[in-house]
Amino acid sequence: MSNYRLILASGSPRRKEILENQGIPFEVVKSGREEKTKETIPQKVVRDLSEQKALDVYDQIQGRRNVIILSADTVVAKDGEILGKPEDEEDAVRMLTLLQGSMHEVYTGVTLLLCAEDVKTIHIQEKTEVTMYPMTEEEIRSYVSSGEPMDKAGAYAIQGKCAVFVEKINGDYNNVVGLPVAAVYQELKRNGIDLR
Repeated sequence: MSNYRLILASGSPRRKEILENQGIPFEVVKSGREEKTKETIPQKVVRDLSEQKALDVYDQIQGRRNVIILSADTVVAKDGEILGKPEDEEDAVRMLTLLQGSMHEVYTGVTLLLCAEDVKTIHIQEKTEVTMYPMTEEEIRSYVSSGEPMDKAGAYAIQGKCAVFVEKINGDYNNVVGLPVAAVYQELKRNGIDLR
């Protein structure tokens, strides 16, 4: 690895697993900031929220140099409506009913803060299109009752029990999971940093 130390500004087990699978060393510093934005366009929402988290962690580690803070935010969008994490089981059923049998988009915004003598900010936007097979109400409710959808944007996990309902994707699979690691790696490489 380069002389930079990577800090993941997220407690997401899925993002941690993606980095671990690539053999990228990192430490976790969670943002304690409440996620709020006035933006309504998916690309702007994820950019704004990921930047807020990165800046919060930057404040926490003030003074450390040669670190890269990586934060990400993911939303699902269907016909212009942003679907975040469901509020309850009925909300999860509503979201999955919207998504079944059609195509939707998954957007992830990544903010990278390269902290050396100065701080350089890099924003990455990734979009993946996901098409789902039709699902019956019984299938939707059975999936929701598993508990898996409750902390996921759009109320599903592509890497979990919902995989059997995903017909196809157009774009980066890892983006749907929550971190477009290839785009992050390539962007850092362009900046002379090899994380592995």
